[in-house]
Amino acid sequence: MMRAEAFLSLMRQCYRMRGYFGIGVEGVSKQANVGSLFRSAHAFGASFVFTIAADYTKSGGKTADTSDAVDQVPFYAFPDLAALALPSGCRLVGVELVEDAVDLPSFHHPAQAAYVLGRERGSLTPALLARCDHVIKIPTRFCVNLGIAGAIVMYDRVTSLGRFAPRPVRAGGPTEARAEHVHGRPLFRSSERMALHQAQPPARGPADQDEPA
Repeated sequence: MMRAEAFLSLMRQCYRMRGYFGIGVEGVSKQANVGSLFRSAHAFGASFVFTIAADYTKSGGKTADTSDAVDQVPFYAFPDLAALALPSGCRLVGVELVEDAVDLPSFHHPAQAAYVLGRERGSLTPALLARCDHVIKIPTRFCVNLGIAGAIVMYDRVTSLGRFAPRPVRAGGPTEARAEHVHGRPLFRSSERMALHQAQPPARGPADQDEPA
């Protein structure tokens, strides 16, 4: 029971985040690892998953994708890099161990992002790296498999962009409650409309009505 409650709590935090993200892979070495990646993407609330120049099938990844992610999350199979199409404003983030890549713990995730990883027996192609807006790396002693790498990136996104109680200085759980969201002032397209809004008296409810003399 507690495990289910903890999972639901995590999902609520995922959906409180602004923006969206997708995740995918260039090429495929082991379809089961792609299935594992897509299952994790489904769990972390991805808006879409994709492959580039990869021979991936639902039947090939179903041993790991026990949540049937490709039936629950939009799946795009791009035949090559030229066919890759992302939503307007979506930033492409490569995950690769290259010298100038940003360490994941120091990376500020874009609100709209598509993360792409390379297959186990290869790396992201130079053409794809050149197209990426950002390239990040996971600070590990050696490479981890595709499914684990993707899960680490998505977990980092959730913890950095989600609304959680702050970590305490000491070991253990949080000592401060999660801050409630504060709504800002309404936005207006013109100063005249703003002035009109400010000049209007606040609405009065039944409790505010003057009592009869």
